[in-house]
Amino acid sequence: QVQLVESGGGLVQAGGSLRLSCVTSVNIFSIDTMGWYRQAPGNQRELVATITRTGARTNYADSVKGRFTISKDNAKNTVYLQMNSLKPEDTAVYYCKAVRVGLDYWGQGTQVTVSS
Repeated sequence: QVQLVESGGGLVQAGGSLRLSCVTSVNIFSIDTMGWYRQAPGNQRELVATITRTGARTNYADSVKGRFTISKDNAKNTVYLQMNSLKPEDTAVYYCKAVRVGLDYWGQGTQVTVSS
């Protein structure tokens, strides 16, 4: 069982920045892949970014490439999402996801609202 706790969401003006954090209840190095997803009202949940166990490979949605950066700190069992140059269309609930031994685990989500 993996528990995930996100934090760092909030209200920001367009062009601003936020950093989301996701702390895991287990050794993060035991998790195969971690990622951030988001869901806006009326939309399906979509992938934002993923990172592999070693951090050697990352993957981003086209809509956030060049603006968002995913990273992890194994010592703190934490994965981050640095979000820069935020746009109103980035407004959504952001979820942390862990994939471990073929099972998916989700956090409770954190709201990000970008005002124009």
